[in-house]
Amino acid sequence: MTAQDSATPPDSISVSGHGEGRTGRGTGSTPGTSPASPTSSAFPVSPASGVPGSPGTRGTSGARGGTLLAVLGVVAFSLTFPSTVWGLESFGPWSLVAVRSALAALIAGCFLLALRVPVPARRHWAGLAVVGGGVVVGFPLLTTLALETSTTSHAAVVVGLLPLTTAAFAAVRTGRRPSRAFWLAALAGAVVVIVFAVRQSGGVLSSGDLYLFGALLVCAAGYTEGGRLAGVMPGWQVVGWALIGCLPLAVTGAAVALSFEPVRLTAHGVIGLGWVAAGSTFFGLYVWYRGMASIGIARASQLQLAQPVLTLVWSVLLLGEHLTPAAPAAAVAVLVCIAVTQRAGT
Repeated sequence: MTAQDSATPPDSISVSGHGEGRTGRGTGSTPGTSPASPTSSAFPVSPASGVPGSPGTRGTSGARGGTLLAVLGVVAFSLTFPSTVWGLESFGPWSLVAVRSALAALIAGCFLLALRVPVPARRHWAGLAVVGGGVVVGFPLLTTLALETSTTSHAAVVVGLLPLTTAAFAAVRTGRRPSRAFWLAALAGAVVVIVFAVRQSGGVLSSGDLYLFGALLVCAAGYTEGGRLAGVMPGWQVVGWALIGCLPLAVTGAAVALSFEPVRLTAHGVIGLGWVAAGSTFFGLYVWYRGMASIGIARASQLQLAQPVLTLVWSVLLLGEHLTPAAPAAAVAVLVCIAVTQRAGT
């Protein structure tokens, strides 16, 4: 599922972090940022969102606990691509995505049922469909297809552009006009990623690169719509109901895909499937939202900037990949561009 997978939660829309951050109601802001800062709210926020605007009102122990939870969320998201590669040892790409989505939906359904969460109003179903199409189906499928031919480190650098892509979608969706500095930094980040992808692919964009760029677009659309919905319900419920909505498609897709794609169960394959379904999708989102609620969007967003770099580390430790000097250099350059967009006025 998740774009969270690629590092931004769907209930937030700022240029930082797997998305964008809400920091207050309407045009409100967090302490230390102006209402025009990129971490300001792009969508109205209601108390139902569960994300407070001022972390400064919380105790020191709560802040420490929130920071720990947010860090756990970032670590969980950073393991998504390596886990997907492991999962592909046992399953075909279509089977892996379908089974992953079905398992994640069952987990989310159990929690929604146990907590007696009411079904969203009918007016929100179209938005949930967009979230499901982008975050639950589109992003996992396209990145899984890409990882059949691309290395994890390569994918991590390309998808590191997701926060900027989401910010651009949010600007279009809300009609806001970010500053020139914001767009220059976003464009610079895009150029870095495109040049990196072309050079790593021998002078032309590979099919894996096209899948990854497509994943950026559909995930950004899902995150943006999820950010709007998170103004009326907690972010984890947005993801949960999006998963439930995709469950019939996931079950049908799993039945069809498993009949065509061979299954060769290995320890790595089972662990990989289990992690992308339960770890990245549910556990990661749960601890991330809890941590973000404790320490605030701005501080949590800074922690999430480390996600692409962590994925590079996992690609070496878990998959034995050999990084070219261009991979960490491009990842750091993208992080600098994201940092600039955070500071640029909107």
